[in-house]
Amino acid sequence: MGEKIMYDTILARSFSKYDQKKLGYGAFLACFLIALSFCTVFKPYSSPLPVINKSLSMDVDLKMLKITESGSSLKLRANDTSSFIPIVVDKTSRSEIEMVVVANKTISSNTVADDEGDRMSSSKAPGFNYTKVALSNETISSNRAVSAPEINNGSSSQQVTGAVPERKMKPICNVNGRTEFCEMKGDIRIHGKSSTVFMSASSMENSWGIISPFARKGDEEALNHVTKWSIKSGVMDGYGLPRCDRKYEVSSIVFSLGGYAGNNFHDYTDVVIPLYQTAREFDGEVKFLFTDKNPLWINKFKTILRKLSRYEPVDIDKEEQVHCFPSVIVGLKRDPRELRIDPSKSPYSMNDFRQFLRSAYSLRKATAIKLTGNGRKRKLRLLILSRKRTRAFTNVNDITRMARSLGYKVVVAEADSNVARVAATVNGCDVMMGVHGAGLTNMVFLPENAVLIQVLPIGGFEWLARTDFEEPSKDMINLRYLEYKIKTEESTLMQQYPPEHEVISNPSAIQKQGWDTFKSVYLQRQNVNLDIHRFKYTLLRALELLRR
Repeated sequence: MGEKIMYDTILARSFSKYDQKKLGYGAFLACFLIALSFCTVFKPYSSPLPVINKSLSMDVDLKMLKITESGSSLKLRANDTSSFIPIVVDKTSRSEIEMVVVANKTISSNTVADDEGDRMSSSKAPGFNYTKVALSNETISSNRAVSAPEINNGSSSQQVTGAVPERKMKPICNVNGRTEFCEMKGDIRIHGKSSTVFMSASSMENSWGIISPFARKGDEEALNHVTKWSIKSGVMDGYGLPRCDRKYEVSSIVFSLGGYAGNNFHDYTDVVIPLYQTAREFDGEVKFLFTDKNPLWINKFKTILRKLSRYEPVDIDKEEQVHCFPSVIVGLKRDPRELRIDPSKSPYSMNDFRQFLRSAYSLRKATAIKLTGNGRKRKLRLLILSRKRTRAFTNVNDITRMARSLGYKVVVAEADSNVARVAATVNGCDVMMGVHGAGLTNMVFLPENAVLIQVLPIGGFEWLARTDFEEPSKDMINLRYLEYKIKTEESTLMQQYPPEHEVISNPSAIQKQGWDTFKSVYLQRQNVNLDIHRFKYTLLRALELLRR
């Protein structure tokens, strides 16, 4: 009290009461400024908060938070730089933390989050992995993984009561009218002896699938000769998976050589073209795994197999060892139509496929001869596809003499399993003719602007002719198509049935009895004796096309 009186006395001697009041206010203001400056200068060097596991709440109304690292702590800083919430993380755990969009929620340390919602960029704190996540009105407790739904347009009404399961990983499977196939990536293990493909990932859901890797879905007769494969996914953390015996760094394709493989038409439409469409993207870095191995087929198409893959194929059915790959395709991609590749749904086309064949078999003739009117005589090569058993020409010599009289150089050959020889023969010709059958599939080797002539036997072949060869040939740009439909007297069935028999007079009645009956009559018992004078006009039409 005495000191206060002394202070007041000294002050009263020097200043008036009014001056004393002003000096007091000034001293108070100076102290406040000194304290504020001290806090501003020394705040960045203040020690971090201790490691905590309790929740710290905040309300930032959907503000973007930015993670920064200072010492051993991380800070989430809002767009409003006047406030921030320090979140301390134990660096020994190195939990994944990242930018978060938050709406009225409590966040705690060591939170791992994942999300399929909105994605945003952020400044990443060094030494940490990042995941972007959108959260809505959720309290996140420490040391657990969460996945949240999309933000409800800023509304705070939606509640999340627990952790949402992580995103599931599944094989990508496709089914269309003619094929089914599955594409898998990750840790893929194949056990051939049990015809099983195993997939492993910590977040997969358990599922089984059965697939027939032959591109003729829905054809039970074909698929009865095709091994069915099981695709098993969802084995958690590799538990229960067979141990890898052989590991590869390249992808693999599992496909069947069963079904109708061995028939030239089906060789191409069901296997070769689908295999090209499936494997070409790998540029040789793919390994083929055969199921239902067919040695004759493999030998027939060995050139194509080597062109598509740099690795020796495996007869997987006999393998007791487990083969492991980073990615596997089970089954083959194909167009629902025969001998086709739809360029609107594939990076390739039938013209690309034909160029591939030309390269694989070193075919030299790129374009058919174009006739000119300058008087020069150039011999066009006409290939007559002969058949030994059914749907054969019975008067090949007569056809040959007539064609030569029109200026053609005639080659008669049968399509066999020597693809290289067949390819060279077909490629060297300008016109190819044959009765409806698998041999016409070799039109894929014809040079551009060449002419294909399909001869139709009796029996209602129009739908087969159109589906199997006419429409596919028109898809192969720069091929010309002609058709010759024989009359009943040109069919050898006239020698087996009377004119009034329904086989001759009403083929639709035979068709209604089913494919097997139709096949046994019109495909297996019929040969063709061409009317030379009538057919001559078809060969003249081919000459006209080659002048264009």
